[in-house]
Amino acid sequence: MSTQTAVRPLYAWYGDDFTGSTDVLEALGLHGVKAVLFTRVPDARALAAFSDCRALGIAGESRSRSPQWMSRNLPAIFRAMRRLGAPVNHYKVCSTFDSSPRVGSIGRAMEIGRAVFRSETVPVVVGAPHLGRAVVFGNLFAAADGAMYRIDRHPTMRQHPVTPMTEADLLLHLARQTKLTMGLVDLTAFQSRTAQRCWQSHVDARAGAVVFDGFSDAMVDETAHIIWQSALERTVFAVGSSGLTHGILHHWRKAGLIDAARALEPPRAVDRLLVLSGSCSPVTARQIRRAKQMGFAAWRLTGAGPWNAAAEKARTALASGRSVVLYTALGPQVQDEKHGEKLGAALGVLLRDLVFASGVRRILIAGGDTATHSVKQLGLDALTFAAPLVAGVPLCRGNAKSELDGLEFALKGGQMGPDDFFASVRDGRTAK
Repeated sequence: MSTQTAVRPLYAWYGDDFTGSTDVLEALGLHGVKAVLFTRVPDARALAAFSDCRALGIAGESRSRSPQWMSRNLPAIFRAMRRLGAPVNHYKVCSTFDSSPRVGSIGRAMEIGRAVFRSETVPVVVGAPHLGRAVVFGNLFAAADGAMYRIDRHPTMRQHPVTPMTEADLLLHLARQTKLTMGLVDLTAFQSRTAQRCWQSHVDARAGAVVFDGFSDAMVDETAHIIWQSALERTVFAVGSSGLTHGILHHWRKAGLIDAARALEPPRAVDRLLVLSGSCSPVTARQIRRAKQMGFAAWRLTGAGPWNAAAEKARTALASGRSVVLYTALGPQVQDEKHGEKLGAALGVLLRDLVFASGVRRILIAGGDTATHSVKQLGLDALTFAAPLVAGVPLCRGNAKSELDGLEFALKGGQMGPDDFFASVRDGRTAK
């Protein structure tokens, strides 16, 4: 338990899945901000153990849930966040903004947060230049294979198995999910230095939400400045990617609220890595194939479990010192039960059993839904930042009341990382 003096947090966040939650944890860690990510709403004892943290997060699962689930669960979570007293409260979504009226509705989450935090106008900040994500005149673009695509033409996101992105205009996309009125602070407002005035005009008009363009770091930083100034007067509930986090951090440094970041030690190498993939991304498919070429043992998991034969092979390979990849897909496939909570939980049980049986101390999970539902089976209480790996995917350390305390792991969105990323995670190399 921490013996340091309790501090008022500057920032609180709820991630709509576990991979996105650790994306924020990475940004804070890279900037030297002491932070913790809880796996559930923390009680008083959990908060006391991390009372010296300037940023507090809760890893969630709303990205894979219905609006009805959100209505039942998010109000209590948001009330717990509000009690933390942070000026900025961030509903963290993926920078690809994939969601739908039926699954992972960002619009419904925005309505609930707006009511709980009594925040009349919700800023929506999706641009994340550090991840190759840009918003221009309200339209979202994302990088893939060295090129920028409008999100509805993106080779992966246009055919996401659960929430394919068929609309690039974020205002139109959100209009399918909420009846809140919306405004836009676009590129011309930033260029003419009237972004603050444009934001205020939408606030005065009582807009329910305002989308900010974000094409460059400078634009995202200016947006963060506008939001922070608003938060000094009234608690802000914001929706956005980790681009918002990076912008807030840059503003804090300029304002002297945090010290200059110190150089970080690279992750150490480990002898074995256990990889569990439920991703359908072509990027992850390439990583799996490359891992096989680099000596990883790999088996595909078919059906809904319990995969006894594959589990026994994996135990044998890990016992012999080999790294192992277990995966459910090699590239895009049609939506089916494999992308639901049931499969994720079953994969989590498999993962837990293999970790306990093999003593492996570093794991990698690929796929947002897979990470969300499988990590819950490990019984971890909280996560802290350990080391950088690749932008958006940090190495984390688990906190638990079991022998899994100190377990290191990375949670990877499907399209994150270079082809040799699995070996990089094992060998302690920071990927480019």
